[in-house]
Amino acid sequence: MGHFRLAILGLAAVCAFGADAPLDTVLKGVEARYNKTKTLQVLFKEEYTPPGHGRRTESGILMLRKPRQMRWAYSQPAGKLFVSDGKTIWLYTPAENRVEEMKFKETDDLRAPLAFLLGNLNFDKEFRNFQGKPEGADTRITAEPKTDSLPYSAVEFVVGKDSQIKEVKVTGADKSILHFTFDQERLNPALDAKLFKFEAPKGAQVEKAGQ
Repeated sequence: MGHFRLAILGLAAVCAFGADAPLDTVLKGVEARYNKTKTLQVLFKEEYTPPGHGRRTESGILMLRKPRQMRWAYSQPAGKLFVSDGKTIWLYTPAENRVEEMKFKETDDLRAPLAFLLGNLNFDKEFRNFQGKPEGADTRITAEPKTDSLPYSAVEFVVGKDSQIKEVKVTGADKSILHFTFDQERLNPALDAKLFKFEAPKGAQVEKAGQ
């Protein structure tokens, strides 16, 4: 899964009721926003910069549905898909006509933890050393993972006054950078359950994790 294995349990981590709001209030605000949400849809732009290499940019639309159902439909590169039905995850790469399949609970792919946006967020369990500062009308918050066993060393979140997450930046243990920006977020849109089912395209090579 390459760079996605930076893991980012906090892709739902931060908000602001105002740039001068106490940090604890900010965090509780984002928990309140996303813990009560059943479905979510948002446009995303993803920038990945590995150590010593140039930046790679991808984009598309992300859809989430409780419990742990996800669909990353990429427009750049066209046809790329990352789908979870809550138990199994599939990554389809059209350029290679290849599917990677794995159990949700066994993956450390960065996109998988985003499903917790529609779960029971508790930032104190996942992060430490929170710091916040105003950035225009928004708030930028930095934090570190509570354990040293995860493949990332720091995270940054940019959120608006309505507790909406606008950006997430992850620094990997290998110094790689993964940066997401989000736009046009919709809470509780109608999302058909079929969106979170996956059928391998004809002729695609399917590789199951652990086999």
